[in-house]
Amino acid sequence: MNYSDDFLRRILKRTRSAAVVGVSANPVRPSYFVARYLSLKGFRVIPVNPGLAGQTLLGETVYGDLADIPDDVDMVDIFRRSDAVPPIVDAALARWPALQTIWMQIGVEHPEAAAKAVARGVDVIQNRCPKIEYQRLFGELRMGGFATGVISSKL
Repeated sequence: MNYSDDFLRRILKRTRSAAVVGVSANPVRPSYFVARYLSLKGFRVIPVNPGLAGQTLLGETVYGDLADIPDDVDMVDIFRRSDAVPPIVDAALARWPALQTIWMQIGVEHPEAAAKAVARGVDVIQNRCPKIEYQRLFGELRMGGFATGVISSKL
């Protein structure tokens, strides 16, 4: 999937809250690490994991299902297998008519579910990580030795 940097940057700038579906309480798991990072960057992260429902993670109550979340969210970030995506997208579209973004993590793609969301006016990103994109687009990956293309010494 090819997404312009402007498109990704616009999404990350406008997003204030994200439901992270499939988040883990294990701090070495990518889903926990990404949720924590987004939280540290000022995003309100609402964890969704039926096995942890009712617990607190990153200062927020963990919900078992998107339908259980009492507040609106701007983005749903999916950390589940690709075959699990359609019911998550359906639930997100049913729960939040004004949802702005469905984000599928690295390795997660579902063209049909994506098309359904896009038809409803929702921006969809597949097979990408918001943490990595945030770091790349806002100049943080350079600290790890990555060439981000954001800042260059070339004339």
